[in-house]
Amino acid sequence: MKQIVILGAGTAGTMMANHLKRKLDLRHHAITIVDQHATHYYQPGFLFLPFGMYRPDMVKKPKAQFLPSSVRFVQERIEVIEAESQQVALANGEKLPYDVLIIATGCRTVPSETPGLEGEEWGRSIGDFYTFEGAVALRDQLAQFRGGRLTIHMAEMPIKCPVAPLEFAFLADAYLTRRGLRKQTQLLYVTPLAGAFTKVQCNKVLGHMFRERNIEIVTDFGVSEVAAQDRQLVSYDGRTVDYDLLVTVPVNMGDPVIERSGLGDELNYVPTHPHTLQSKAHENIFVIGDATDLPSSKAGSVAHFQSEILTENIVHYLRGKEVLPHFDGHANCFIETGYGKAILIDFNYDYEPVAGRFPLPVVGPFALLRESRINHWGKLAFRWIYWDMLLRGIPLPLVSARMSLSGKQLPAPAKQET
Repeated sequence: MKQIVILGAGTAGTMMANHLKRKLDLRHHAITIVDQHATHYYQPGFLFLPFGMYRPDMVKKPKAQFLPSSVRFVQERIEVIEAESQQVALANGEKLPYDVLIIATGCRTVPSETPGLEGEEWGRSIGDFYTFEGAVALRDQLAQFRGGRLTIHMAEMPIKCPVAPLEFAFLADAYLTRRGLRKQTQLLYVTPLAGAFTKVQCNKVLGHMFRERNIEIVTDFGVSEVAAQDRQLVSYDGRTVDYDLLVTVPVNMGDPVIERSGLGDELNYVPTHPHTLQSKAHENIFVIGDATDLPSSKAGSVAHFQSEILTENIVHYLRGKEVLPHFDGHANCFIETGYGKAILIDFNYDYEPVAGRFPLPVVGPFALLRESRINHWGKLAFRWIYWDMLLRGIPLPLVSARMSLSGKQLPAPAKQET
């Protein structure tokens, strides 16, 4: 009996459990998934909680509800991965041997990495929306906000869902306008990047929108500390940015078990082959979702695309076949821009987001790199797709795991000098 162990029952781990259950003969393969938490959170919904667009009950459900009965769910803390002996030690003393290990432990915010960020001002003049508790608390903070400097800040990259801070800025603009507070509020977006986003083409579109919405952007800001009593961000080069309410995206890091196991980099992400999703250190360990060190986005859509390719590679590995380098870094994201509109971007390792159409029969096509109302409704509809299809591993035949170039306005190839 071959033992497949999945660490983490979040988005990526749950999808893998459902995919593998369908692909493997369970008379000869046993699947175990381990997670210490009982509640599954729809993390894209955290963005909407502070603005009252979602209720807290809309973004959480029991994890066991989405796992097949044929898969063993162990609700326990993972102590350490013993890669050399091919077993996982749990906090209760149990050891799980494996033939194949799938690391889907995700990543988390670590406010303690930035001096001054944690403390008595957290939940008062400082808030976040990257955790369920933080997003609910920020809803109350925003309800009490009466104007001043609202500063949105990223500590460093990479982060989960890199478009989410941008979306928060646009939604805050619309929210404050609706409440009659926009003229009394200075909106600032403080980033360690050279522009609003990591992709050049997006920066052109988003930079224009920032100017149009009167959102000030402060770039190349590497935060050294938060002077919470003075309500200031301080950069390594001595610059300061004031705030009355700071909405922060703290440093993101992989799970501590990766560090305890000696399997990660300095941020506890697992070095992973970018196209096969196989660990660079151990051939029978595979990595998916936010736990990887890949240059692809840490987002649910990426985990979805990875899960389809990783399932085939694990089946190949178990049958003694060569794993296939088929993951191309594909990601697509709806960027909420407020006022009932959104932008859709679609890209991979080789292609930046470009204009055009995302061809999707019946409900599409969706406009790429351009605001539209249908993009906004696509973003909202994703919650139902997530709960009812994505987590359960139900195929989405109209959305390819590999990026399609159909409908896209690709740039002309550069001329070669002779």
